Parts: sequence; structure tokens; C-alpha cells
Amino acid sequence: MTPSPRANQKNPVVLIHGLDDTPAKMSVMKRFLEKKGWTAEAIALSPSNGDVGLVVLAQQLADFIDERLGEYPFIDLVGFSMGGIVGRYYVQRLGGIHRVQRFLTIASPHHGTWTGYLRQNPGASQMRRLSLLLQDLNYEVAMLKQLKFTSIWTPFDLMIVPANSSQVPVGDDIKIPVLLHPWMVSDRRCLKAVAEQLRK
Repeated sequence: MTPSPRANQKNPVVLIHGLDDTPAKMSVMKRFLEKKGWTAEAIALSPSNGDVGLVVLAQQLADFIDERLGEYPFIDLVGFSMGGIVGRYYVQRLGGIHRVQRFLTIASPHHGTWTGYLRQNPGASQMRRLSLLLQDLNYEVAMLKQLKFTSIWTPFDLMIVPANSSQVPVGDDIKIPVLLHPWMVSDRRCLKAVAEQLRK
């Protein structure tokens, strides 16, 4: 089991973007956290359009962490949308549970989204309601109690449908009424909440 984080302990933070995004999507959050004293790294998942499954992307995340942050025993993760599910697979299935102390997801489809049916590729399929991958992760969702887990979401989300799919029955649940899904990673209220959770 990963040791509990100490309050105000600033681990390096890995930022994981969402579907069709690049690390630039996380640039506002990266700058915000760096100004607050964190080391923040934004991974480039490739391809990010769903043409490969989320397991492939999770392995990219594992490799990125080993290569870029291998010297650090513990890290924190912040995943946006698809990035939150990629992060969950890393934590729950690729050994990340032993390194990650704080894990925040922002507007992630933990229970799937009906918009996953808009594409017929592997990544999108794994974000559909009742997908096998999500059922597998949610069957052992209690694993997330071993770290400080937070889900941040908006009730107005039109990408994560229904919006409460972003809720998880463990950890902290933070609802912020941001009007559009893409704005979640740049909204000042969300940035403040991320910093507060990373200090706990």
C-alpha cells in the first residue's frame, strides 16, 4: 500500500489530457500549478482520437512516468475526461497504486458516456456505458481508497452523458457548475479546487 501523503507535500504532478487533445489542453493548469510551486508534467497520448484502446494509452502513461519521473518515489495524477480513465487503468492495473498518492479526475466518464457511441473506434468504445473496461475498473473501485482520490465534475456536461457518470463512490466529490466540458481545465474555480486537493 502506498504511504499516505503528508499535507502540503508537493509531489510531481502528471497531467493527462482527454480525447482529441494534446498537452496544450493542460497548459493553463500546468502554469497555474507551477506558479504555486509544483513540478507539473503533461503527457502526450498518441493517438488521442480513440483509434487505440485506453490500455495502450495507460501503458504510455506508465512509460512516461518511469522515464520522466523515475527518481521520485511518489507522484500525483490529474486526468481530464478520457485522461481520468487512462489514469485509473494505470493506477488499478499497471501498478500505479504503489506510486500515486493523490489522483484527481476532472469530468471523466467513470460509468461511461452515451457520446462514446458517436465513434466506432476502440478508445471511444471503452468509454461507453457498461463497457467491459469500465465494469472491470469499477468492480474494484475500492482500490482507490488506498490513495487520496477526488472527482471534479460539472452538472452541465454535454460530453459526459449523463453528467453524474463522473461521480465515484469513493474519495472526494466536487461539483463545479462549469458550463462547457472543455472549460473544466481552465476554469478558475476548478484550478483552485485542484490545488486545494493536491495540498491535502
